[in-house]
Amino acid sequence: EGNLLEPLPTSCRQIVIPDPVLSNEELAKLRHVSIPHFKSITLPMHYDPAEGAPGLARAIGELEAEASRAIASGHNILILSDRAVSMERVPIPALLATAAVHHHLIRQGLRTRTGLVIETGEAREVHHFCVLAGYGAEAVNPYLAFEALEQIRTQYALAQKPYEVQKNYLKALGKGILKVMSKMGISTYQSYCGAQIFDAVGLVSDFVEKYFTGTATTIEGAGLCEIAEEALQRHRAAYGDNPIYRAMLDVGGDYAYRLRGEDHAWTPESIAILAYNGPLTSGFCFWALLTITRALPAVTTPMRPPKSMSSLTQSKLASTTRPSCPIVARPPAGSARAV
Repeated sequence: EGNLLEPLPTSCRQIVIPDPVLSNEELAKLRHVSIPHFKSITLPMHYDPAEGAPGLARAIGELEAEASRAIASGHNILILSDRAVSMERVPIPALLATAAVHHHLIRQGLRTRTGLVIETGEAREVHHFCVLAGYGAEAVNPYLAFEALEQIRTQYALAQKPYEVQKNYLKALGKGILKVMSKMGISTYQSYCGAQIFDAVGLVSDFVEKYFTGTATTIEGAGLCEIAEEALQRHRAAYGDNPIYRAMLDVGGDYAYRLRGEDHAWTPESIAILAYNGPLTSGFCFWALLTITRALPAVTTPMRPPKSMSSLTQSKLASTTRPSCPIVARPPAGSARAV
């Protein structure tokens, strides 16, 4: 963009893209751009797993230094990529790398001299792209999402062609991003990019101030060491020798209940209690439901961690003698039930 206070013809030299989500072909064009006055470079965002959690801080610092050197050498398109991830390389979280480089260049006074393009396998959902854009990503290439779509297309013998599947995916992402922007009253992607209209939840203030400068945070939590350890755990699950994960990765459990996913308050146990016991006025087993959904301190175990803020406090209910849980007959199918 050049210096906004000194409008010159050189400030008009920009590459305009129709959509912030790039296909593999569009990214290849940027990577091998041959237009005068434009020069791109790919910066890998990964590090050696042997360095452990401390290696993440060193890798981020090195990535920031490489970005500064690239701009000094005349590169004005920086492509941050985690495509080269392997058994010997752990990816830096894409959002962390993007925000770190973005704010580093701002502090160095170099941000307007380059564009940030993110080539990552992490971005899949609309929110992922919105957060990356909010912390400085002008464009994102979700290469792993495209590969997953192609696998689904071939596995289920879909009638659509590869181009059509990608086109539908890109169209859905575009509409989703526009919806998020419109809810915030932002009409252009250029205004949304780097706007940081987010609050951090569960992150240490020092960590947020260093890598996500200016982001509001009121609830403390994880820092760089914890995030690095999570990245190493995912890497070990992907490249380890666990027989469960040899053919496929863990599907997780952020939204739906999974056998080995994140522990949820609403589990098949709690739903079964609601289904097979009568209403509260007919002997509903309140204590069993409370134990399962809130995991009171008296029954908290490594297999059943706390699921709410109240689980971390002392409660008189935990020491009170619990009444028996009478079994109530399930009402006939189709009968009305008071809730």
